[in-house]
Amino acid sequence: MTTHTSTASRGGGNPPAPARRLRQPPRRPSRLPDWIVPYLLLLPGLLVIGGLLLYPLYRVIDMSFHKVGLAQLKAINPRPAEFVGLDNYAHIFESDLFWPSLRNTILFAAAAVTLTLVVGTLVGLLLNKLGKKMSMFVIVGIMAAWATPPTAQAIVWKWLFDSDAGVVNWALNLLPDWLSTLVFGRADWSGQPWFNDTITLYLVLIITVVWASFPFIAVSVLAGLKSIPSEMYEAAQMDGSSPFTTFRKITFPLLKPVFSVLVVLSIIWDFKVFTQLYLLNGGTVNRDAFNLSLWSYAEAFSNPPKMGLGAAIAVVLTGILLVITFVYVRQIVKTEDVR
Repeated sequence: MTTHTSTASRGGGNPPAPARRLRQPPRRPSRLPDWIVPYLLLLPGLLVIGGLLLYPLYRVIDMSFHKVGLAQLKAINPRPAEFVGLDNYAHIFESDLFWPSLRNTILFAAAAVTLTLVVGTLVGLLLNKLGKKMSMFVIVGIMAAWATPPTAQAIVWKWLFDSDAGVVNWALNLLPDWLSTLVFGRADWSGQPWFNDTITLYLVLIITVVWASFPFIAVSVLAGLKSIPSEMYEAAQMDGSSPFTTFRKITFPLLKPVFSVLVVLSIIWDFKVFTQLYLLNGGTVNRDAFNLSLWSYAEAFSNPPKMGLGAAIAVVLTGILLVITFVYVRQIVKTEDVR
């Protein structure tokens, strides 16, 4: 008798069902070429930049070629602006205020940028040496100064340097007469008018701007220091390197890209300082203390207003700033500090 043993009986169960293939939905062909997708993603940001930056810049440049005054600013029946070509720019370079304003702009920016970078770098190095809790405490404290609005900055420092009730004059009067005379050439500081003279006015302005700007530099330098391996500093310490040599040979070369960006940003910010100077100067009374920004405002909103001339001064300031920034950035690229 022949016994037929099925595969199912030998396996002790039903055979496994074959795996079903999942049907994937057919891919729809894209109607857009791949190269255009990144540009479409950038389009919303470009529209915002164009609406908030490029269009106002175009309007200022266009206004600089026209004569814009009260007749063009009327709400009812305004007159069209008269095209004057390059007359506004010719008036700028023929004005007695151009070279003093340009000098004040450049000298102030050079001093403010240098001091901001030096103080910010020193504070950043200090923060890197502090413990985590103390470093965070100091960062919060200095960032409060950076977050203070320019108007509040100017008001605070104007009160500190007030000729009658200022803290600075009071503190200077506490110095021994011999020391004050030796250092400053005078012993009595009562009623010292800091804002009447252009030099002392810009001295207070430099202090105001550096006080508000160095925290950003310090935090940026601290972030760069955190990226440097600690083994490099340990090796330098074992070789007997001094702190100054360590900074010159290790820290500064590795942080060159950071310093390059900070220099460009500081130049842009300090070249167009307006609010602090306007408030410390008491408006547009002292014309000897004008920088290009304050001069532009004075021409545009004087009586009668000359909006076209003010716009032309603003365009000249922007052009000078772009040239300086371009030359510096080009030098950075040449030396391969930024890749």
